[in-house]
Amino acid sequence: MTLHIETPALLFSATSLILLAYTNRFLTIAQIVRSLKKNYDEVKNKSILVEINNLNLRLTLIRYMQLFGVLCLFLSVFAMLVLFLEWQMAGIYIFGASLLCLLISLGISFWEISISVNALRVHLSDLMEVEK
Repeated sequence: MTLHIETPALLFSATSLILLAYTNRFLTIAQIVRSLKKNYDEVKNKSILVEINNLNLRLTLIRYMQLFGVLCLFLSVFAMLVLFLEWQMAGIYIFGASLLCLLISLGISFWEISISVNALRVHLSDLMEVEK
């Protein structure tokens, strides 16, 4: 199997967009946490604490999503360097590690999204009980 120097470069645009999306999610959740904390300081409602804990878990997951996304990008660049130096087998393994990091990042992203969906369903179930 041969790997050309252009192949790892294909991940640049995809990884950059994914990292941008992760950063937007992080900033949005951080803003919600700040708002909820301010609300909790005024009201001292336990349900707000549960929601903050949920968001804290999501922030941790997003941090790992970003970590593996950046590692994917780093390994792609490193694979290009190794391929430029004509170390074909090392380049293949490093590029494979880069793809593995991308898969891990996407898997964690799916986990974080499923937590988000479950939290929204809890809020919607409260509305559905009011309707009945």
